[in-house]
Amino acid sequence: MVKFRYGFAVLFMVLCLTITAEAQVSIGIGLPNVSIGINLPVYPQLVPIPGYPVYYAPRVSANYFFYDGMYWVFQDNAWYASTWYNGPWQVVAPEFLPYYILRIPVRYYRQPPVYFRGWHANSPPRWGDHWGRDWSQKRRGWDTWNRHATPRPAPLPVYQRNYSKDRYPQFEQQKRLQRERYHYQPRSSIVRKHYQEHRGPGPGQRRR
Repeated sequence: MVKFRYGFAVLFMVLCLTITAEAQVSIGIGLPNVSIGINLPVYPQLVPIPGYPVYYAPRVSANYFFYDGMYWVFQDNAWYASTWYNGPWQVVAPEFLPYYILRIPVRYYRQPPVYFRGWHANSPPRWGDHWGRDWSQKRRGWDTWNRHATPRPAPLPVYQRNYSKDRYPQFEQQKRLQRERYHYQPRSSIVRKHYQEHRGPGPGQRRR
């Protein structure tokens, strides 16, 4: 009887450790299930950044942007993306950020980190200095582009204004509403991949 109880206890501990490890992995791979503490009471005011296909939120006390059909937040030295203005958020590694997010001028960061100090307000952050040589080699050319060929900003998903506070939808409902109410398709291949993770396959489609 003692051996049975001991064996059961060991099995229970192993199962608990396995479940904990799986939970940690689910966040580590960047699934859209991360809460970053942003809880806006209503849909934010989003203003176009002149000369860029990006919007920023001047009244939100965060580094909060909208680009190519998705919301983007830079917080605690990490980037997050979502198709809905209050998340859930997906962690985006530096090597998978779209170019125009990297190019946002310093002056549009409402809560800039300390290491932004001294950087030119009308220029992008010095990501190469911050993330190092390996990142710079992988993302070579991110800070050089034809400003006369900048794409138009994506349309805002303004239907989300109808969903605030207690009406804010759960993730599965978000995906359905996004498919039904917002028909924009991202131009950037990088954004398109993140977008599909949030939006899910449309009717009659299967996830590969």
